[in-house]
Amino acid sequence: MATVAGHDLAGRRVLLVVSGGIAAYKALELIRLLTGQGCAVSCVLTAGGAQFVTPLSLQALTGEAVHGALFSLTEESEMGHIALSRSADLIVVCPASANILATMAAGLSHDLASTILLATDTPVLVAPAMNVRMWEHAATRANIALLRARGIHMVGPEEGVMACNEYGLGRLAEPPAILAAIAALLAPPGTHLPLAGRHALITAGPTHEPIDPVRYIANQSSGKQGYAIASALAALGARVTLVSGPVALLVPRALHRVTVRTADEMLAACRAALPADVAVLAAAVGDWRVETVSPSKLKKRPGGAAPSLGLLANPDILALLSRPGPLRPHLVVGFAAETQEVVAEARAKRQRKGCDWMLANDVSAASGIMGGDENEIHLITDDGVEHWPRLPKLAVAQRLAQRIASALPQSPTLEPHP
Repeated sequence: MATVAGHDLAGRRVLLVVSGGIAAYKALELIRLLTGQGCAVSCVLTAGGAQFVTPLSLQALTGEAVHGALFSLTEESEMGHIALSRSADLIVVCPASANILATMAAGLSHDLASTILLATDTPVLVAPAMNVRMWEHAATRANIALLRARGIHMVGPEEGVMACNEYGLGRLAEPPAILAAIAALLAPPGTHLPLAGRHALITAGPTHEPIDPVRYIANQSSGKQGYAIASALAALGARVTLVSGPVALLVPRALHRVTVRTADEMLAACRAALPADVAVLAAAVGDWRVETVSPSKLKKRPGGAAPSLGLLANPDILALLSRPGPLRPHLVVGFAAETQEVVAEARAKRQRKGCDWMLANDVSAASGIMGGDENEIHLITDDGVEHWPRLPKLAVAQRLAQRIASALPQSPTLEPHP
């Protein structure tokens, strides 16, 4: 079983409070991730939350009864709200609406969820989700400050497009980020994260090489695998620099993202981020760029010939970062996205580039992997080829992060990056 943040969640218990909001559906994915780590989950569903997800859905995923009524004759004969408030290792409110945050800040107890949160001495983690105007409102900001001062933990919110079609802060953190926060809070006291003090450099996504002001050469990389690897390394304690091409993905706040467009920009950003203990170059960097970029839009004229585009080779970022020298990362990991003879092509690529490990995957149309949420990996090292079965990209990232943590020297060899 893969674990998050280097800790096994088996035997731990989370009490999940699902409050009202369209983001409540993501609580189902969080339950799946938690139970997949061996964590038991009990659910409290508020009246507002029940407008978006059903008790049956939560019960089916957790295998446990869902609680909702404060005045239950059966449960309250045994002081059920007290027992629930103290039965878990951690209480997680996901999503945490503006209303439930205000209720917590005011110390009110008008339903089962708010009574549990008032009666507990168990650590509490909230994952806010609301409209950007609600998040920015002075009342919400004051409530958040008060809850933080009282020791309430928080993950998110993130920036992005919301269900109301507005853009900004207020979007629920993605379930893998919430899972990582839970794992960190449930880590045994004094636990040392295996990548604490390390600096990891990750590249992700495609590059866009301009042809003219409106056209460019690109590829179908979604960036999902690179972003998952960056999150997994951060969960193990690494300080992560994520150099990202143009993608429609949110970045967890624990990461430092540098957004670039072209291969030249990506190389410059990578060099600026050095030194690093490990570099994982998961980006699908374009092999070529246009020799002369047109300053104005190329026009298609009736009967006219198609423009002739001279191409130049882009810098080979993987090979350049793999060269011996004082700034070479201790471990350099490359990716080989192939459509045929996957392992053979990846073996040859590893030798040409000079990297330590190569992760090969089949991105042919038949595989359905390109842009999807799963991956099937062949890890090529000096020891040979290791096949990883088809897994969610998050699971691939966690597995790779654990391997990286095991492969690095016991103590960092680089001075901290300023």
